[in-house]
Formats: sequence, structure tokens, C-alpha cells
Amino acid sequence: MILKRHPKDAIAMDKEPNKQGGVRAGNLADDISEKVHVGTCSWTEKTLVESGAFYPQGVRTAEERLRFYAGRFDTVEVDATYYAIPDRRTTALWVERTPETFVFHVKAYGALTGHGVDPKTLPKDIAAALPPAEKSKNRVYLDDADLVTAIAERFGESLQPLRRAGKLGVIVFQYPPWFRYGTRNLDALLHHKELFGQFRIAVEFRHGSWLTDDSRNRVFDFLERHAITYVTADEPQFGSLVTVPFLPHATTDIAYLRLHGRNRDNWLKKGVETSLRYAYLYRDDELQALLRPVRELSLKTKVTYVMFNNCYGDYAVKNSLRFMEMLRSGGAHSL
Repeated sequence: MILKRHPKDAIAMDKEPNKQGGVRAGNLADDISEKVHVGTCSWTEKTLVESGAFYPQGVRTAEERLRFYAGRFDTVEVDATYYAIPDRRTTALWVERTPETFVFHVKAYGALTGHGVDPKTLPKDIAAALPPAEKSKNRVYLDDADLVTAIAERFGESLQPLRRAGKLGVIVFQYPPWFRYGTRNLDALLHHKELFGQFRIAVEFRHGSWLTDDSRNRVFDFLERHAITYVTADEPQFGSLVTVPFLPHATTDIAYLRLHGRNRDNWLKKGVETSLRYAYLYRDDELQALLRPVRELSLKTKVTYVMFNNCYGDYAVKNSLRFMEMLRSGGAHSL
């Protein structure tokens, strides 16, 4: 069982977020209930809100939605932080609006993982330091070490309310598909770890070169040595390196799974609306098949997070709730 800690204990980077138990809905027969947390990768995604399938008609404001979500799940991944650094006042409100044991994971701002970002989302002083030719672009890619360090500092500062309240889980670094396995990019992982030394970081790869038969063990050893959490991703497969295989593994005392769905038709399609790439509702037999690796990971780690990122309409919410039901029913025992 994971012992409940006072929020102040979570200030040190080697402390766990303040949490107790697993899925909120009742006592499970197995110790897995104390170690597995299930949630979605957004509570504000546009198609979820517009679907009207999760939030009641009277739940309209940002505060009401978060409180409603946190009454049904005990963890969430924040997707909005990928697009812009959150205001510290916003993260403080997240603390106020959720139960003491609620845990937020945050996706790293795109500029930190080599993605292009809208220069309007940069802090004003950092945007002012861009070369003149970059300021007018719709998207910029930052490779200036000083600017990236400054952004990392701002990003970390914005998360302090969560950290001090013991409600911060991991910062998820989701690297772009062109970020391939190699010495230079291993060094980049280590640099990001050093930039966020007081936080726990998790890394998700989007190119299969990281997880080939030849590379995966070296990658896992590297992550384990440097206390970097590996993200197990489930996504469409094409028999090539354009996506990563589903390879459950843990490199720290945290197991973290991101389940993107298996929409092969839209995943690589150019020009498609982002939410349509994730328009996939897992079938019961597919969820059932996930129980075994989740249970095995939970036996090897202190805590396991199962985060559904098939955020289209209410798909992620529906699958999360169903997966929680399967855990409650003891479905993992039969495997």
C-alpha cells in the first residue's frame, strides 16, 4: 500500500506526490487497487466538452469541470501545457479545486522537446530575444541553449504550486517523430533531466528506432541509470519505425502508460484535425488485454498510471471508466 504523505513532504524531488489508494471507486480485492491510477490526458479537450456526454448540462465553467472530473478520477494529464506555459495563478487554482490526493501530470511545453511553437505563446521577454526573422513566423523552433534554459526555468516556476501541494506527478516529455535514437539525442534527454532536476520527468518516444531489438535494452538501461521514467505508449502499428511498439516497461518506481488509440486511418494522415487522430474507442477485449501488463508493472513499481489519450468526444473518459470497472471486478486475477 502506498502510504499517504503530507503535501509538504512532496517538495523534495525524491518524494512521491501526496496520494493514497488507487482508483477512487471503492476497495479492490487486490493490492493492484493501491497502486494503479487511471485518468485521461485532458479534462478540457474541445470535443469532450462539446459532446455533452460527460459533463452535466449545468457544469459550464473551468472550475466546475475540473471539480466534476476530480470527483470521478484521481489523476489527469494536462495537455494545454504543451501549447503554452501556464500562469502560476492557474496552477494554484488547480490545487484549490481538486482533492488533497489528486495528481496532475503535465506535458512539457513544445519548445522544450524540439517542436515548433507559436512565438506568441513564448514569454514576452524571451520572444523579444528571438532573431528578427523569427518573430514574424507562425512557428519557431528554438535551438538557442540560453533561450531553452530560460523557458525551462519559467515552465518549472509555473508548476511550483502543484509541486508544493504534493499534487505534481511527472512532466511528460513527448519527443517528435524526427527525434531518433542516437548519442546526440541521449545527451538531449540527460540535458532535459538536468534542467528539471527538482522534478520527475517521463519520456515518450515517437520514433521506433528507440525500441528496436538492438536499441531497447540500451535505452532502458540509460533511463534507469538517470532516473528517467519511460512512457509505455499504445498507438497504431504500421510494421515500420514510424510509430513505437507497445512495449510495457518501467525504468523508475513509476510506470506510466499513455494509450493513444489505434486509429490507423488517421494517424499519419496529413492535414487532419488533431482530435481525429485519436478517434478510437478501445473494445472490451482490447482493454482486457491491457490488464495483464498493467498488473505486472504495478507489481514492480510503487505506482502505475494508466492515462487514456484517445481524446475524441468522450472516448477517453468512457474507456477510463470501463478500465476502472475491470480493475474493480478483479479481472486481472483471471489472467
